Amino acid sequence: MGAIAAVLFAIAFFINGSGTSTNAWFSPTSLMLAGLTCLALHLLGVGTGWYARRR
Repeated sequence: MGAIAAVLFAIAFFINGSGTSTNAWFSPTSLMLAGLTCLALHLLGVGTGWYARRR
């Protein structure tokens, strides 16, 4: 999840820096929010592979 967040932040940075006109789904703000969501999930431990052992 952390790597996905980094990629989304990089894409948003390049779109914002180039001044490219995009639609609402690929605007720098929406990509930033998607990156923040992935980062929050990563910090919560989602997708890390740690599972509780069953007895």
